[in-house]
Amino acid sequence: MDSAGMLEDRPTGRRLQSLSSLRPFVRRYQMQILLAALFLLLSAAAALSIPLAVGQVIDRGFMADDLARIDRWFWLLFAAAVVMAVGGGLRFYWVSWLGQRVVADIRSAVFERVLFMSPEFFARTRTGEVLSRLNTDTTLIETLVGSTVSFGIRNLLMLTASAIALTLTAPRLAAVIGGLIVLIILPVIILGRWVRRLSRQAQDRVADISARGDEAINAVQTVQAFAQERREITRFRASVEAAVKANVQRIAASTVLIVLVIMLTFGAITFVLWLGARAVLEGSMTPGQLSQFVLYAVIAAGSTASLSEIWGQLQRAAGAMDRLAELLELEPDIRQCEVPEPLPEGPLSLNFESVSFNYPSRPEQPVLCNLSFHIEAGQTVALVGPSGAGKSTLFLLLLRFYDPDTGCVRFGDVDLRALDLQQLRQAVGLVPQDVVLFSGSAADNISYGVEPVSSAALEQAARSAHADEFISAWPDGYQTSLGERGQRLSGGQRQRLAIARALIKNPSLLLLDEATASLDAESERLVQEALDTVGRDRTVLVIAHRLATVRRADRILVMDKGRVVADGRHEELVRDNPLYRRLARLQFLEGQSEV
Repeated sequence: MDSAGMLEDRPTGRRLQSLSSLRPFVRRYQMQILLAALFLLLSAAAALSIPLAVGQVIDRGFMADDLARIDRWFWLLFAAAVVMAVGGGLRFYWVSWLGQRVVADIRSAVFERVLFMSPEFFARTRTGEVLSRLNTDTTLIETLVGSTVSFGIRNLLMLTASAIALTLTAPRLAAVIGGLIVLIILPVIILGRWVRRLSRQAQDRVADISARGDEAINAVQTVQAFAQERREITRFRASVEAAVKANVQRIAASTVLIVLVIMLTFGAITFVLWLGARAVLEGSMTPGQLSQFVLYAVIAAGSTASLSEIWGQLQRAAGAMDRLAELLELEPDIRQCEVPEPLPEGPLSLNFESVSFNYPSRPEQPVLCNLSFHIEAGQTVALVGPSGAGKSTLFLLLLRFYDPDTGCVRFGDVDLRALDLQQLRQAVGLVPQDVVLFSGSAADNISYGVEPVSSAALEQAARSAHADEFISAWPDGYQTSLGERGQRLSGGQRQRLAIARALIKNPSLLLLDEATASLDAESERLVQEALDTVGRDRTVLVIAHRLATVRRADRILVMDKGRVVADGRHEELVRDNPLYRRLARLQFLEGQSEV
């Protein structure tokens, strides 16, 4: 998938085929479709009866000087208008309702599919572009389902019926109208392809705006810290201007198409009216027939013009559905086992057996190389090593965000790939270095991985992470809103909430990625004591650079270039391993802890 655009351009035929992806979303509302079709037929029939009524008023009323017939035909004319209005209104209601429901279902389906994708998908795809697909493209689908299809069927029906009426009224003139309609349709089809291509480009540029804005706003503090507001504004304006330019080109092409259609349509009507006037003077047509014919010709021409516009809308919607269909067709790289094995109970032992791994986006850079080690259930093991040694990658494999290229990872004797994915992740508690909080309350964030949860369990987890002390000091306590992404909290507070969120799951395996990195010395001591307590009943794997953390571990694994190069206790490794000794010395020089 291209980083600048999610989809490659596709031929028109295949693009229109993507509209078939709408079928399962529409099929579930068959009753509403039937109601919309019924009212569409009623309104179309009423509209088509109006020219006939007008013709009868002229020939059998005015020309015959019969007031009773005039009254009767005018009442019928009014009745047709009422049926047309009521049928049109109810058709509008049901197709609009259908558009809203179908788009809501598509948005939910796309969001659900994206949420289950692996990290590799998000490494290749801009989040802002996905959001653009959920908003901009689904709006085009709403227009398609909620009006375009209905209008298209109505106009096609009107065109067909009016063509039959024209043939019955004046066959010779009807043949002329048919030829003129062909002359109108051909340039519309040719120019429609041009409009479609420009529309696709305009949609891409709008997606760029969303992606650019999302990236800058999410990193606004970094932007401000480096005083790069003007740079980001310039880049955003460039994206906006590119979108404006693309849309202006699309509008210009649409304008040419509209002007051509109007000119050809009304030119055709004028020509036919001229021929009809000569026919009346020659006596081969009555005035009523001419009026009836002209009205049917106007309906036919208007339907043709509308169908040409609808064709352009259909092309745009097909392009949008093409993008959405690709998201709906995505399959996660991590597959759920069809018949999963039961998860081992209690603390989990870990086995890495000849594991090698490369990130798919960087296949030329090995991350783990034939890695093997064993961790006993209930042990606390620290992972240390220079940046890029593969420590964080181990956590990603344990959570099955990725699978090894070769070898396997086991909980006890069970390969992770044989476990139920949801049960696996429920059994693992993660405290990341970069904490992500949601815009709900403190209680919502702590209990994020467990539903339902009691107040006692919530407060116990907060106390274990030493978060209760600052949460209780807030006016609304655990119901205090944290703001978007928890921006109101300090780094240490965010870290302790993340620890509480992991602990409340009572996980069998606890993964700590520099869990105390953002804490001051006192908070670090308190949280470390809490982690020592909760680590007694579970297996704990710690990524750490601070020796105060690793010295408490049962074992320390020293990693370098994707391999475990040493395994032991702190004192042993300082004595026997040069890499660990150098890392320990750096910690000492930075005032982290004594060696």
